[in-house]
Amino acid sequence: MTRLRGEGICILLDAARAVVRTIAEMERRLLDADSLDGVVLRYGFLYGPGTYYDEDGSTTADVRRRRMPVVGKGSGVFSFVHVDDAAGATVIAVERGGPGIYNIVDDEPATMREWLPEFANAAGAKRPLRLPAWLAKLVAGPVVAAYALDLRGASNAKAKGELGWRPAHPSWRQGFAETFQRWS
Repeated sequence: MTRLRGEGICILLDAARAVVRTIAEMERRLLDADSLDGVVLRYGFLYGPGTYYDEDGSTTADVRRRRMPVVGKGSGVFSFVHVDDAAGATVIAVERGGPGIYNIVDDEPATMREWLPEFANAAGAKRPLRLPAWLAKLVAGPVVAAYALDLRGASNAKAKGELGWRPAHPSWRQGFAETFQRWS
């Protein structure tokens, strides 16, 4: 049984790696195309109206039911962006963006152990549970555990410098609070 479980984990990780390679290849082809001025926008985790992190979003529901724990050390670094900021950055990039890759994220990447309790608080939920990494891999799978433990945040410096874009919600901290205040 352990052997099959191990093979299943390898298959899932291989599939996730294949997706990342495919996206990177599409980006490369776009940027290398002679007939196009390719602009690639890499968005952070979207929050705000109509997203998973909204009042009626699925992530919010999971946090409220305590189904989204801090995994292991919660060391994965997440980059967020408010949906309105993402839309604004898209307009700017289409209108005046030069060829290249731009990360569309707020100014404050955060570890899971940092942002998840604050999100829960903003959503009126109890503090998230903690789950050992080995158990998260078993229950939720290796990809979920990898996000929680190994995800690396992104910088918006290029988007700010070259596009002149500034997020109206520079930090998820204020953004999460605003998202739920509008429902109060």
